[in-house]
Amino acid sequence: MSNDTMPNTAIGGGVRPGVLQLAFKEKAALYAAYMPFIDGGGLFVPTTRPANLGDEIYLILQLVDDPNRLPLTGKVVWITPAGTPGRQQGIGVQFPKDEAGAQVRDRIETLLGGTLKAARPTHTI
Repeated sequence: MSNDTMPNTAIGGGVRPGVLQLAFKEKAALYAAYMPFIDGGGLFVPTTRPANLGDEIYLILQLVDDPNRLPLTGKVVWITPAGTPGRQQGIGVQFPKDEAGAQVRDRIETLLGGTLKAARPTHTI
């Protein structure tokens, strides 16, 4: 099983296909991965694991200085293939439109606060 890493985040393969663990150590890394423009919110997940649009992915998230893990099942809505100039390989995962998805979205937006309106580049657009 391979592990992918990006600055200030850690990702590891889960115990079965479709399970990813993602830990954000700093707000800047969370900002770069968060996708507020996706209906219900979503995250860019750096990974070399193959995925198709529409695949369900079980995420276990750990957010900036919070020891609690937030589990949720999302859907692949974005794929950045290997070799895309200026972009890291990975997938975009849309949060589910349920309580777990709303909880994660609200937690991320609370952590990011005013930086959501920043013009800094992200892993998406």
